[in-house]
Amino acid sequence: MTIIATGIDLAKNVFAVHGVNDAGKVELRQPKVARAKLNALVAALPPSVIGMEACSGAHYWARLFQSHGHTVKLMAPKLVTPYRMSGKRGKNDAADAAAICEAMQRPNMRFVPVKSEDQQARLMVHRARQGFVTERTAVINRIRGMLSEFGIVMPLKAEVVRQQAREHLEDLPGFANLVIGDLLSEVAHLDERIKQYDLHIRTMARDCNAAQQLMQLMGIGETTATAIVAMVGNASEFTCGRQFAAWIGLVPGQYSSGGKARLGRITKAGDPYLRSLLVMGARAVLNAAKGKQDSLSRWAVSVAERRGYWKAVVAIAAKNARMAWAVLTRGEQFKLPA
Repeated sequence: MTIIATGIDLAKNVFAVHGVNDAGKVELRQPKVARAKLNALVAALPPSVIGMEACSGAHYWARLFQSHGHTVKLMAPKLVTPYRMSGKRGKNDAADAAAICEAMQRPNMRFVPVKSEDQQARLMVHRARQGFVTERTAVINRIRGMLSEFGIVMPLKAEVVRQQAREHLEDLPGFANLVIGDLLSEVAHLDERIKQYDLHIRTMARDCNAAQQLMQLMGIGETTATAIVAMVGNASEFTCGRQFAAWIGLVPGQYSSGGKARLGRITKAGDPYLRSLLVMGARAVLNAAKGKQDSLSRWAVSVAERRGYWKAVVAIAAKNARMAWAVLTRGEQFKLPA
């Protein structure tokens, strides 16, 4: 059995495996493989290329299969879908495994870098912190909604909600006082948890040379730098900085036809957390650029004057993404053009 390519449809308990030889003939088709038997099955195979969709647990299995001498390629699920539906109807695990096997052999397929255990551990810090921020926002909005029932309407700013809610706390009747008091306590608790995770991120940034280099770029701080390092890993998987920016979703979607170039809004592909960090950093750069004479500020202001505020923000964020790729791959330091 000369299997050169194997597609595995990942799941929680039951997996599907599809392997082909160099002529494209199916040599291995197992639509139901128990989780406890998958590792032994892959370890018994000759070294080959294994393809999987980038989903929950994919990086764990990728590291495990790499330890058996296999080359592992991860793909975004949306890139596999066209190969599953071509010429066939319906969807099942066996069809998914066959589509993965077919998709990973395409010469122009784009792959997801495999993350190490350390990368995933560092990324968990960001995920947990962002979860606490989301919970805090939800609690603050709950306070605003409840107080509006008593004629107390407050603005969106979180600090103003905290202050005004405390000021009106004693005026609330019965259980309303109890509920708002508990919600304010929950907000204070979440504030403390977020501060603790900010310290964790600061420690990660201080101990990582790549993060220190990224922080030299305008608009990239500790949170963004450590998130890029944890998310990207081996940046050499991308052929250029523009491909890295496209992976994050900071390039415009193209709808060109008949020789006419039509560029739309940014694609918003990839991880929204990393993209939002770069956008917020770009906003900070642009807001602070007025009145400054350095090349970065003058470039940012000129882009805003020509394209408008938000297009300038996206341009700065995309530029930072491209420079971050250069820093990670070659250790270079760049400046924005004058």
